[in-house]
Amino acid sequence: MMKKRLTVLITAALILIAGACNEIKNGDDQGRVVLKVTDAPFDISNIESALVTITRIELKKVGDGISDGSPFITLSEDTINIDLIDLRNGVTETLLDLEIPTGSYNMVRLYVDEAGLKLKDSDEIHRVKVPSGSQTGIKIFLSPALEVSEGNLSEILLDVDLSRSFILRGNMDHNNGFIFKPVIRAANMAKAGCVRGFVTDTAGVKITEASVWIEKDTVLATAFTDTLGFYAIIGIPAGEYSVSATKEGYDTVSFDGVDIIAGNKTPLDFELTKK
Repeated sequence: MMKKRLTVLITAALILIAGACNEIKNGDDQGRVVLKVTDAPFDISNIESALVTITRIELKKVGDGISDGSPFITLSEDTINIDLIDLRNGVTETLLDLEIPTGSYNMVRLYVDEAGLKLKDSDEIHRVKVPSGSQTGIKIFLSPALEVSEGNLSEILLDVDLSRSFILRGNMDHNNGFIFKPVIRAANMAKAGCVRGFVTDTAGVKITEASVWIEKDTVLATAFTDTLGFYAIIGIPAGEYSVSATKEGYDTVSFDGVDIIAGNKTPLDFELTKK
């Protein structure tokens, strides 16, 4: 059976992704796949760590499935511990890098045993069990499907939206714990690009924790600037988008018709005016 190399990434949002057209010399009917993960940002001013434990990763094949009749291929059964707070502004962590049978794949399934948040100025970790996360898994659809062909590298990016995945009960001063309802976006990196740049005020001073988001009809992904005023949003399907930036006390600035090109990094800086 032909196989291809696949890389799976997970990002909370700076890694330089290997080109999806790199030629790989493998055996017949094999391909390489890489899976990475990242995190779409939320207000982390009071959060020290956001922990997730993954115990199993599967990939679903379109069509007749594999030799035993099951459409799912098990990519990993290792226990993987991730701190999503470390994955910001384009930073990713590679979950796996291996060869799989060639073909079309339209779903990643993650089995998450538990998740938790650690607040600053506190030794307590708020552990959160994931309903059915370790039994039936979290289904993340790939649209369009990932085409795994012989001799090429494929990369899947999993973008975890912390702002919607960890739901606070109460408020940060008087919280009653957290609910974990994972919101994860999957991107085929061969067909995706990124937008990145700096946010400053009119005097050229870098603005930290400014919110930057990209949308087409609805918001696709968001980022917050770091201490240097830098942001990066990765794994964006090629096309034209509107990109905006703002921060409390500043006007919102938007650019329409921003062209995202697969495999390219689109530079876009913002200058915000105080209200």
